[in-house]
Amino acid sequence: MDEIASNRLAWDTLAEAHYRHYKERIERGENRLNMHIREELGDLAGKRVAHLQCNVGFDTLALAESAARVTGVDLAPENVRCAQRLAEDFGIGNVEFVEADVCDLPASLNGRFDVAFTSEGVLGWLPDLDAWARGVRRLLVDGGFLYVFDSHPFYLAFDEDKLGRGEYDLAYPYFGKEPDVEDRIGGYASEPKEGVTSYFWMHPVSDILNALVGAGLHIDAFNEFSENFFDSGGHVLSPEKGLYELPGNDGRFPMTFSLRASA
Repeated sequence: MDEIASNRLAWDTLAEAHYRHYKERIERGENRLNMHIREELGDLAGKRVAHLQCNVGFDTLALAESAARVTGVDLAPENVRCAQRLAEDFGIGNVEFVEADVCDLPASLNGRFDVAFTSEGVLGWLPDLDAWARGVRRLLVDGGFLYVFDSHPFYLAFDEDKLGRGEYDLAYPYFGKEPDVEDRIGGYASEPKEGVTSYFWMHPVSDILNALVGAGLHIDAFNEFSENFFDSGGHVLSPEKGLYELPGNDGRFPMTFSLRASA
């Protein structure tokens, strides 16, 4: 699929800058998961974890602090290379990284994991949630579970720049099927990279849940939160939460969600 190949190349351009950014964060002692993930994920002691769409491995290393072993999976080869470097930099030995499309996971990963984890800016990069969900189910042992923390699709329908100014403009169709196409990528952990083409898909909540149910997973919990995991403009960081808050958004609308689904 041309869109996937284009996204792979786009993410490759960010990998080195992301590696430097996250290495500095770990050195400052910031390598931790956000408050909601920490509260909901549960004890990973003795568990084998698959971290899907792992980027350069920042959260992979956080998961490895308590899990028995973590396998990070990412589409972009430069992300995988930088993730391996990051693990080596900090002497983390119970991790490995695999280059793969999470909508087309290698059979060698089937049935190896107690937990599949994915978070913070992930599902919109996937064109086919049904294929993704089937792959997740194949990864998991019976009784294992998937945990997701990501942008709420309702929030993604707004013009992010205007939200920071208190303007509520529904700029993107919630039920849109065509990807949003940009000639740039990044900006949250490095300067944006221009001259690349990236594709991002809107997935309504119903599509996310139905894909998982259709793959044979059982929805155990679905939660919605008013905080965000990045500053798209006008947000205030809550260090203790590891999340950003939008002034005036107390109870108005969700910006993120989490779900847990069991095999």
